[in-house]
Amino acid sequence: MRVTRTLRATAGAALTGALLLAASGTASADQVRVGQWPLEAFGAKDLWKQATGKGITVAVLDSGFRETHQDLKGKFGAGPDWGPAVQAENAKNAKSKKEDVRDHGTAMAGIIAGHGHGPGGSQGVKGLAPDAKILPVPEYKNSGQATRWAVDHGADVINMSYSEDKMADTCESIHYAVEKGVVVVAGAGNDGWSKKSYPVGCPGAIGVGSVDQTGEASSYNNYNSDMDVLAPGERVPVAMAKSDSDYRTADGSSAASAYVSAAAALLKEKFPDLTPGQIANRLVKTAGLSQAEKGKNLKLPDEHYGWGYIQPGPALRKDIPAGPAAGPLAMPKGKAPQQAVVPGADKGQDPDPPMGAKDKLMLYGGIGVGVLLVVGVVITVMAIVRRRREMAASRSWG
Repeated sequence: MRVTRTLRATAGAALTGALLLAASGTASADQVRVGQWPLEAFGAKDLWKQATGKGITVAVLDSGFRETHQDLKGKFGAGPDWGPAVQAENAKNAKSKKEDVRDHGTAMAGIIAGHGHGPGGSQGVKGLAPDAKILPVPEYKNSGQATRWAVDHGADVINMSYSEDKMADTCESIHYAVEKGVVVVAGAGNDGWSKKSYPVGCPGAIGVGSVDQTGEASSYNNYNSDMDVLAPGERVPVAMAKSDSDYRTADGSSAASAYVSAAAALLKEKFPDLTPGQIANRLVKTAGLSQAEKGKNLKLPDEHYGWGYIQPGPALRKDIPAGPAAGPLAMPKGKAPQQAVVPGADKGQDPDPPMGAKDKLMLYGGIGVGVLLVVGVVITVMAIVRRRREMAASRSWG
């Protein structure tokens, strides 16, 4: 089932917009692991030999969480306390909705860091970064404040599977996160339109759309220049909140964003010194396209496909120059990106630079040529002066 609508958040809920996942059917625990096609597609067992997300904290800004779910118990850190007024409002909203307001956040947490259950965790939802920790940041009216709270409380990656109207601090808080070395991932949305939305529209955020089992972009993806990469987002089994053993099958860019957040957690574990832009660079440089999309001779990045769907295995294994600190991430005008922490990474020493870096390389190249020209002129002038002096000296000696 392809969903063209978003699951709307209740009035007054935090993140005050659209959560980007819609449930499309129930599933039993036994069906869940078999149905987790993204893990098979990513070659998760081999991935986990490289990294599992150990030592990495992923903040999930969402509607709420069932922390006692059998596939997530023990995965959560301590979230914020927004105070009794907000808690009362959330409780009121929960009663007015048919679905549990914790469904969406529970689903995202499971995709990122679920550990499953049963013998060896062989049943239920297993996350792409199963050893990562989840920092739960439940609904709050000011997403900017929620973002800053997550940064200040140890987040390495922030997952934003929602859309909202742009608030005063929406983009500023994301830039704050990136400046602090935190990777920010945001869903593109499921309305099938080209309108700009937030937080995906903020500079510094990795914009994510959905892809199906064949590697083709989902028809419901929103599309514009904010699209960076694609990830699995159709018929994805997820943990839900009705009970500790509740599951559904869901579609949407929310699930896709959670997979990208998990992939970022794996990369942060293996490459702890890379900036958020350099983490994005590894995802971009190893992204793929379906055979059908390759035949279209797309000029990447494309507004529908970005750079293509993520491939965490190559992103972890390939020898890829760190590249500029900003990587493929646009930064707010007049503000410098976080400085590179890898020696030489901010020099643009990447033979195949991502978007945003080519202009920098051209600038460096122009400076280099200019320096060479100046040096050449100086040497020529010195040679002429020296020759004239030698000629004058020969005349006086004769």
